[in-house]
Amino acid sequence: MYFTDRGIEELEERRGEEQVSLSWLADRMRAFVDLHPDYENAVERLATFLARDDDDPED
Repeated sequence: MYFTDRGIEELEERRGEEQVSLSWLADRMRAFVDLHPDYENAVERLATFLARDDDDPED
């Protein structure tokens, strides 16, 4: 188990039944980077990963 798995599991346990918009998620990611600028690259990579569809031939 990776260290990040604990955070992902907590997220799923606490908010697993909620539905959120991608705009809400983007706002939360921006707020996180504002508080933790050292993680900007990781957040950018996650956002790019989430934005791209593996089936999209242009990516």
